[in-house]
Amino acid sequence: MNTRRTFLKRMTSIGLLLSTSPLSKLSKVRTGKIFTVQGAITPKQLGTCLTHEHVMSNFGGEKSLEPAYDQAKLFSQVLPYLKKVKSLGCDSLADCTTAYFGRDVKMLKSLSEQSGVHIITNTGYYGAAADRYVPEHAFEEDAEAIALRWLKEWEEGIADSKIVPGFIKVAVDGGPLSTIDEKLFRAAAITHRQSGLLVACHTGNNPEAARQQLEILQEEGVSPSAWVWTHANQCSDVTHLIKAARQGGWVSLDGVREASIELHINYLKSFKKEGLLERVLLSHDGNSYPRGGAIRPYEALFTQMLPKLAEEGFSAKELHLLTVKNPQKAFTVQIRKA
Repeated sequence: MNTRRTFLKRMTSIGLLLSTSPLSKLSKVRTGKIFTVQGAITPKQLGTCLTHEHVMSNFGGEKSLEPAYDQAKLFSQVLPYLKKVKSLGCDSLADCTTAYFGRDVKMLKSLSEQSGVHIITNTGYYGAAADRYVPEHAFEEDAEAIALRWLKEWEEGIADSKIVPGFIKVAVDGGPLSTIDEKLFRAAAITHRQSGLLVACHTGNNPEAARQQLEILQEEGVSPSAWVWTHANQCSDVTHLIKAARQGGWVSLDGVREASIELHINYLKSFKKEGLLERVLLSHDGNSYPRGGAIRPYEALFTQMLPKLAEEGFSAKELHLLTVKNPQKAFTVQIRKA
């Protein structure tokens, strides 16, 4: 890990340069808003939000910056499904499909416009799956250079779409952080420091990687409140999640489905006991158009889990916190310094 001296050197070489750029001024203007594929909204406009879903993805296929979806087939499957989850109470969702992994922001915008669901897209690279979806330039460039690529999307929009990302998505493999995973996460921290975008990191049942991520955030001068432990529901020991939440991180219990509801509720009871519900995000990690076509649903939160939580004694105020206030706070653009 880098020392404090190395951190200060990095701040001189890249951070101070960016802090005096038009980009820094732009981020100040965007502070306090949430950015969807249709543009900026106020936090209150976000409504009830699913914080980790995939509208579509190419998982299992070859990496490509421009995925070749069958648009007619995709729309015929996804649009009715988005309208269905909208009718169940979903006002918005964060789409976690990254570049080279099936991200198509123009298609997301059309789906958002026609369904009435706010959709937040991302910048970043998916470093899990043995780095299958990491572009070649990321292995060659340093973290600062990668961050500049992501900041360009924040400044100018993704490709020629003028659509800007609303958060940063990265992912790591199992075990201690590999060289490329550490580099991608550090790039995400640098990007946050200049943009105020939330960093969501696919981490799963890997407390050691979560600990390393928190160390990198500290080195880069970023608060844990800018970071989401994604797929934290896979962690076999809730005490690791409690510790991360106490440090200020977001804990994403995003595997909600019928078979997992009891586990999720037990975890939520632990967070409630510790007074930490304000650090929890809920979602499904569903996919309305995965490779192969069969929908992986993202509706159980509304149809099963929220009613069950009410039966278990969670108040309407607590449910509102989990599904509305926490996502608003997490996705609102704000540079969060350590």
